[in-house]
Amino acid sequence: MSRLTVEPTGLSPTAYVLRGPRDASVRFDRRVLLMCSLLVAVMVAVFLTSLAVGDYTISAADVVRTLFGNPPDPLADFIVNGRRLPRVLVAFLVGGALGASGAVFQSLSRNPLGSPDVIGFTSGASAGAVFVILVAGGGMLQVAGGAVTGGVVTAVAVYLLAYKRGVQGFRLILVGIAAGAMLTSGVHYLLMRAELIQAASAQVWLTGSLNTRAWDHVTAVGIGVAVIAPLLAVLSRPMRMIEMGDDAATGLGVDAERVRLGMLIAATVLAAISVAAAGPIAFIALAAPHLARRLTGAAGAAVGSAALMGAALLGASDLVAQWVLPSPLPVGVVTVCIGGLYLVWLLAREGRRNHV
Repeated sequence: MSRLTVEPTGLSPTAYVLRGPRDASVRFDRRVLLMCSLLVAVMVAVFLTSLAVGDYTISAADVVRTLFGNPPDPLADFIVNGRRLPRVLVAFLVGGALGASGAVFQSLSRNPLGSPDVIGFTSGASAGAVFVILVAGGGMLQVAGGAVTGGVVTAVAVYLLAYKRGVQGFRLILVGIAAGAMLTSGVHYLLMRAELIQAASAQVWLTGSLNTRAWDHVTAVGIGVAVIAPLLAVLSRPMRMIEMGDDAATGLGVDAERVRLGMLIAATVLAAISVAAAGPIAFIALAAPHLARRLTGAAGAAVGSAALMGAALLGASDLVAQWVLPSPLPVGVVTVCIGGLYLVWLLAREGRRNHV
């Protein structure tokens, strides 16, 4: 009778192989599994707290009952399922998408500062969305399309400008920062020329907020993440090989430039979807992969753990923005404050190591 067995791999003190019948096996890292489970537990705590607290407080037991279709009263059903649940789901989906996007960009650029908001791809998505808001006057679907289009066009332009016998991470970051600065100037120009009410609406959107998020936002960002997630799963193994160097990856049969292009498209689309759903929320894509690697001890991109970290960070930040501060603020204000401090610390740390 076949049995499941767990054996150490010998490659790492925490790496094991789960062997099953017919020589089936799965390699896993005990520390990564433990830290991901901890992040899921944090997300569950943030999820229940976000649904319970507010001007109309609901107990955790009543929240669970409402989620399972047995609300204590119609008002609790409306508040939990109609108002609070879409917001927290958008927070988790957007945070997960930003965390995964940041992990891919850092792997692609081989630089700790590689993230869609630093490189400028978020600025491209913002420019596309603001153009639709101020010039075309479109609704949510048009704004989402403008954000995705702006992000993808920016990514292609930066990739082509940075390409010279391949794409080097340092060149990609420099070109991306320059492109982001020009796109930000374009956004400011559009804001100055717009009507006051339209400019104020666009400015609030540019802060990054989860206010008034509804089920159509959940559906849109959920579909986008579901489409891109399988592509990232397919690229995960080639990504790890490329991190060893192009020569080693080529020797193992990996087309480095094709994989980089796929990584760039997947990460850009995730960032653009996030911008379309919640505005340009800063620093989650930068901080989440670093924190995930520190917790798990993983040396590579760690896209899955970075996505969980991003979801937990954005969910907790939105909770702080709503109920911990003296007055409610857009979640982008909280992430900028926290992320700015983290970026200063990261620059100082990497500067001491002569990495930047």
